[in-house]
Amino acid sequence: MVIELKPAEERAWAAFLDAQAALLRRLEAELVDEEDMTLAEFDVLIQLKLAPQGRLRMTELSERVRLSRSGLTRLVDRLVQAGLVKRGRCDSDRRGTFAILTPAGGVRLRRARPVHLRGIREHFGKRLSAAQLLAVAEALEPLSRGQVSSNA
Repeated sequence: MVIELKPAEERAWAAFLDAQAALLRRLEAELVDEEDMTLAEFDVLIQLKLAPQGRLRMTELSERVRLSRSGLTRLVDRLVQAGLVKRGRCDSDRRGTFAILTPAGGVRLRRARPVHLRGIREHFGKRLSAAQLLAVAEALEPLSRGQVSSNA
């Protein structure tokens, strides 16, 4: 049995994918150009900054930044080499490892954050009306909640 999308589903899906790809490319290009930082690196640093004590287990960080474990390991290795993140042992689980934001990582994040936020405002926030922003949030929030609960 072949399943076909309804025209409205197909249009919405294509618009979502195209918008996401275009926005992420622009945001990444600006971060790389102005701060020599990839969007994935920024995402790891901001997730650690938002976490209690600036640390997350590698498995939890992998889920938050939506990278494979091996991809995250390589990325964290680069951030460790740059002095922006360090690794720590998990005392309650000897197999577990923490990624921990270093003071240098916090400084680097504070420098890159305005570039990222400006990009979000310029390429997303200013291009939609207040009503459109609300509609986008209301449309997408149930999808992300459904995604989170199905992974739990």
